[in-house]
Amino acid sequence: MSLSEEVLVDARRERRSPILETERLTLRSPCPEDIKAIAVLADDRRIAENTARIPHPFGVDDAERFVATANKRAGEACFVITLDDTLIGACAVDPREDGPEIGYWLGAPYWGQGFATEAVRAVIDHAFGDLQHEALQAGARVSNPASRRVLEKCAFQWTGVRLSRIRAINSAAPVDRFRLDRKLWVSLKRWGPVRRVA
Repeated sequence: MSLSEEVLVDARRERRSPILETERLTLRSPCPEDIKAIAVLADDRRIAENTARIPHPFGVDDAERFVATANKRAGEACFVITLDDTLIGACAVDPREDGPEIGYWLGAPYWGQGFATEAVRAVIDHAFGDLQHEALQAGARVSNPASRRVLEKCAFQWTGVRLSRIRAINSAAPVDRFRLDRKLWVSLKRWGPVRRVA
């Protein structure tokens, strides 16, 4: 059995995240049909250098592994972001020893249009509502002001800078660290509700 066939079999057995809808986007669990689109979009050095775990180059094998392992760990909520049924990126809540962390990436053609902020807000709703987390963490490389703006627009508060390992550059780089508490999020929330479809 090939890895693609294993991914398909595993996808039928796996725990899936709910489907979340925002004004323009739909967020859903990754599936085998997404593999080619993920491989094309994520094979961009600018994306890989600004995430902790995406390698560069990023190929079909990497996309297959991503889909095969998504939503397998307790507490994980991994989504692909779609716009009019076109995959444009991914967003997830990753369970960690020091607390859940939100991460995201968008394909370069979709930068600068507010999609990341919209998707992150939807995942925050899910994390604080359905998953009942009390706080979320996030990080943005200090050389990535656009990602920092996304987190600030989502009410994350800066907590400091630390070195983090970046797989694509095979080294550590300074990363701004952020935190969002449920109470602050609830008190500041101004955007419309996310519609949970399933």
